[in-house]
Amino acid sequence: MIERNNLTIDEWEAEIGQQVRAARIARNLDQARLAAAADVSIGALANLERGNGSSLKTVIAVARALGRTDWLQALAPPVTVSPLQLLRAKKSPRQRVRVRSH
Repeated sequence: MIERNNLTIDEWEAEIGQQVRAARIARNLDQARLAAAADVSIGALANLERGNGSSLKTVIAVARALGRTDWLQALAPPVTVSPLQLLRAKKSPRQRVRVRSH
């Protein structure tokens, strides 16, 4: 098994492409039907599946058409820190750290 943390950009493209292809096949869709559902060209979908580079717009459109918005949510999780919390943290006094000499 490949360690996913160490994948190159090209390897990630290939991995995502394989996942898209597997999801398409699992839904019994050919490329033409999925491309039409996603409103992208067949060439754009084929490039995505082959890991040959794709626009973010194509990835989003295809993920939505496959019903896999969970993929998108994993890429952009909601922010859990509020701007007010950050402001309060900046206003709190900083504690000095003393280094002891031996």
